[in-house]
Amino acid sequence: MEQRLVTDSVTSEKYLRIASISIATYDYILTLPAEWRFYRSQSSIFHISLACALFVLIRYVSIMAMVVSNYGYFSTTYTQQTCQRYYLVAPILKAMQTMISQVVLGVRTFNITRRDRQIGIILSLLYFLSTSAEWFADLFHGTPSVVNGNCTSANAGKVLSTWFYYLAVILYDIVIVTVSTMHLLRYNPLSGRVERLIRILIYDGIGYFIVLTASNALNLVFYHTTDVRTQSAGASVGYAVTWIMTQRILINVRGKPAPDAQRLENVIVARPTLSAQKRVVSGLRSQFDSKSHSKGSKNAVVAEFRPTSPCNSNDIELDVRVRVERSVVDYKDEPERSSSWVR
Repeated sequence: MEQRLVTDSVTSEKYLRIASISIATYDYILTLPAEWRFYRSQSSIFHISLACALFVLIRYVSIMAMVVSNYGYFSTTYTQQTCQRYYLVAPILKAMQTMISQVVLGVRTFNITRRDRQIGIILSLLYFLSTSAEWFADLFHGTPSVVNGNCTSANAGKVLSTWFYYLAVILYDIVIVTVSTMHLLRYNPLSGRVERLIRILIYDGIGYFIVLTASNALNLVFYHTTDVRTQSAGASVGYAVTWIMTQRILINVRGKPAPDAQRLENVIVARPTLSAQKRVVSGLRSQFDSKSHSKGSKNAVVAEFRPTSPCNSNDIELDVRVRVERSVVDYKDEPERSSSWVR
């Protein structure tokens, strides 16, 4: 009976690995045009944008992780000695893949919060703590496991620690997605296009969290067991899901075609407080009163206020800039009336 359960678990692991390889291969072929658009959008091979660099890294580090992990599992020629020199390669690539994925989420959240310095410091500390815990949990008490000639990394010590790796990843994702979603919900867009963009960003973040958390929870359960033959059953699924969901975040905004021939930027319009509106009105009325009175008209004056920090069009999140546009109308008879807003 026990032997049959072991056989079934090994068979299930093979099916999971084959399915993950198939899905990842299909998605790779499907996203080749998006990869080509990333390359074409670069001004020079020596001036690659952050978005493009992260896209290439998550794509090909994930491929290396899947190849190394599945080669070790499906191979039948390993001995305990040869596996000793090989078994840590897949866990190292897994940790690197997770670091890249968390950089994408972190920079995305930082830009969504309009590059708030305090939030940036908090996100950096969170990233450092999370990656430190992940590397420690991933390599601590790791041992080579050779079964029927294959080679995998197992956690066979008295204290099982690899499951904590996935717990750290889940906690990081919870914090990042919560912060980004809360800030996105604060935006008050004034056009349907911007509203759709915000909706895409929210769905991307929540979708990433749900799918990746399910994969990490599966691996957490597997690595919480003492059976070394089934601990890595969901490893390949985790590689594939992290790869696909992370690059989808990069593609969904950066890879979208321009709305017109002028390749206009995506704009998020934020409403200021009433006091801020009054300060703008009082400051600009004195500047433009002479012009408007000489013409005998009350023309609207549009003032564009750009962010104080520089914003590169290739920055991640991904070609999304925050721009506030104000249209100030000279109301002589209604001094308390707030300015109107246009996109």
